[in-house]
Amino acid sequence: MSNPGQSNSAPIENRDQLVETLARGCKPRAEWKIGTEHEKFGFVLPSRADGREPLSPPPYEPQGISALLHALKGPDWAPIHDGEHLIGLKGEGAQEGRSISLEPAGQFELSGAPVQTLQETQAEMQEHFDLIRGPASELGLGFSPLGFQPLWTREAMPWMPKSRYGIMRNYMPKVGSLGLDMMVRTCTVQVNLDFGDEADMGRKMRVSLALQPLATALFANSPFIDGKANGYMSNRARIWTDTDNQRAGQPPIFFEQGFGFEQYIDWVLDVPMYFVARDGRNIDVSGCSFRRWLAGEAQPGLEGLTPTIGDFEDHLTTVFPDVRLKQFLEMRGADAGKPELMVAQSALWVGLLYDPATLLEAEKLVQEQPWEAYTQLRAQVPQFGMNAPFPGGLKALAKRVIALAEQGLRARVRNEAHYLDPLHLIAEGGPNQAEYWLALYEGAWGGNVKPIFTESAV
Repeated sequence: MSNPGQSNSAPIENRDQLVETLARGCKPRAEWKIGTEHEKFGFVLPSRADGREPLSPPPYEPQGISALLHALKGPDWAPIHDGEHLIGLKGEGAQEGRSISLEPAGQFELSGAPVQTLQETQAEMQEHFDLIRGPASELGLGFSPLGFQPLWTREAMPWMPKSRYGIMRNYMPKVGSLGLDMMVRTCTVQVNLDFGDEADMGRKMRVSLALQPLATALFANSPFIDGKANGYMSNRARIWTDTDNQRAGQPPIFFEQGFGFEQYIDWVLDVPMYFVARDGRNIDVSGCSFRRWLAGEAQPGLEGLTPTIGDFEDHLTTVFPDVRLKQFLEMRGADAGKPELMVAQSALWVGLLYDPATLLEAEKLVQEQPWEAYTQLRAQVPQFGMNAPFPGGLKALAKRVIALAEQGLRARVRNEAHYLDPLHLIAEGGPNQAEYWLALYEGAWGGNVKPIFTESAV
């Protein structure tokens, strides 16, 4: 989840300001970029445990996440604080456009800079792993990108001193049974992509939202919980089925032909709030209605406060649909995983969405089925992965979608189509990441999940 940013204190005086907040994302095609964000779990290296529990998640302090952030801080990485606590780093100079932030249990996230090519995406990812590997090793820590914490229970996970997480921690159990697991035991990779205008945004939303369940199946990488196989390919995706369904999933309005900025704003305004930021602190207003606040109705915690554009922008970060609209579109359906597969996810969506002719073909493809087929698929893929039921077969759909993505990448006249190679193998019947780990677990690992940490470490 993003670091605190500069807040726009302009009061909201009319609805047009909210539309403009989203419309500022419209860009000519020549300016479309690729942004990739990826998370990973920290763990104590068995060879460097020094009295700590091997493979245990590092705390904020001592000898944990805070120390790593301090070690990385320097001319290219400016500190970001929440009160007195260092909770992230903002890239400057050579790292401009990037940021490092913390998920609730210390999952380490890089929000990459907007770049032009997938080659840059791959290089940025590798540079980040190289950057943290040395300082982390000095602290006796490693990092592993997996979709769900495979070994440690919810109660064993640490909590980072980030105030918005304290608010969410109290609120989540009121709206779902698995929200705390989402916070402390999941990791994802997402790609952020641009749109040309409102109509282009709507088309990209419909295509990408319909196909997020396919992405979940292709990139499934979380078949373990509490040290054993759990019967799911993506336990991370299962967690999202009962986290907070008012703010997550595939809202039906997103699929409608006339979907645009106004419709998204209507949906967002009816999602309950978490907090408002004032005077450097977050005020807990969880459960309050942004729509009623705009209408001037009294609500606990909001007395005397005027809603601002910054409040609306903050609220946009607290909704979690499978594809999220801000001033770009965020693809949110995939587990974190092997670096080559995290780059492949960026390649998949760039190929499908950034060539206009390919996007039109992709839209026709998804319209072959009713939208209910994709919502039903979303419910099935956490357990069954690429074997989830779908009209004509999910592997057949994957082959068609990946072929379109390859077509779109080749239209960019760059040497990028090879980044899809891992997905071709899965669509042809090869194992996805979850199946790969399960084969080791049931074979060479002898039913012991612990080797996954060092085997998947970056």
